[in-house]
Amino acid sequence: MKVGLFDSGLGGLIVTHSLIQNLPEYDYVYLGDTARVPYGNRSQEVIYEFTQNAVEYLFKQGCQLVLIACNTASAEALRKIQQEYLPAHYPDRKVLGVLVPTAEEVVEQTKNNKIGVIATAGTVGSKTYVTEIQKLNPNTEVIQQATPLLVPLVENNAMKYADPILDDYLSPLLKANIDTLVLGCTHYPLLKDLIRSKVGNIHVISQDEIMPKKLRDYLDRHREVDEKLSKNSSRAFLTTDLAPSTSEVAALLFGEPVPLEKVSIE
Repeated sequence: MKVGLFDSGLGGLIVTHSLIQNLPEYDYVYLGDTARVPYGNRSQEVIYEFTQNAVEYLFKQGCQLVLIACNTASAEALRKIQQEYLPAHYPDRKVLGVLVPTAEEVVEQTKNNKIGVIATAGTVGSKTYVTEIQKLNPNTEVIQQATPLLVPLVENNAMKYADPILDDYLSPLLKANIDTLVLGCTHYPLLKDLIRSKVGNIHVISQDEIMPKKLRDYLDRHREVDEKLSKNSSRAFLTTDLAPSTSEVAALLFGEPVPLEKVSIE
């Protein structure tokens, strides 16, 4: 059985690459819903429907464990997937998200309990980061900033236009005196160096840097899951649409050429 990774687009390839580099023995299947990206401006009902489509498809590809490498889907759909969909349809499978592990990391890192979050409008609107961070530490102040233009810039290989946009997005967070900043979207690690250059000594939490350890810790604590996972170092990269620029953007995000295969998950 394999490890599945799902993202609304190609941004999750950054986290996938990091997992493969750090946990290379496992078999991975990546699925990017490039036909319907972005998810951040869609309703909760639609996000859940799309996420359920993807999870079921990955299960049918032989995945025992699916990591939703999309903050919007983690915020809007994960809990319902775990509490309703899995018990009714796949009680022996597991679905995890990136949001709770990120919240755990940021609470460990902050010193002044003022935390900034940049994310899609959907993730910000759900207030899931606020809920999960304050569940771990009620004394934290979480300042969120919706950054809806960043995913389209990354997906269209137009990061050169991000500089002035980031200045506007980061300004209210810097004025709030945050000491820790969450990059609350799996697309954003591609911009982490630029962001770090703009925020100085503020600690930046980038999910590609924390998820390998978090997954390793989970599998160590759940040996019954790890024992079901095959370890042949196989990889598959699936997308729901292949535009002329898709392969180029995928290679940029993954760090090397990616053999993409178009599939239908509806």
